Amino acid sequence: MLTPEILATTPAFVNLGVPELSIIVLLVLIFFGPGKLPSIMKSLGDGVKQFKDASNGNPAPTATVEPKSENTPSS
Repeated sequence: MLTPEILATTPAFVNLGVPELSIIVLLVLIFFGPGKLPSIMKSLGDGVKQFKDASNGNPAPTATVEPKSENTPSS
């Protein structure tokens, strides 16, 4: 339960309402434009997913690179 003591010690950025969030979204649209926004959100989502996986102790999947085979004709 949120008591007045807890509310007094919470940071101000936790109490974001609809007007504040709409101003933030508007500023992001102005700075980055609507064309760049999907890639920014995808990158943000990937970062959050990696953070959650790391905090849960799940190892991040690593990309495996197979070495190229040299195709030299033998005579």
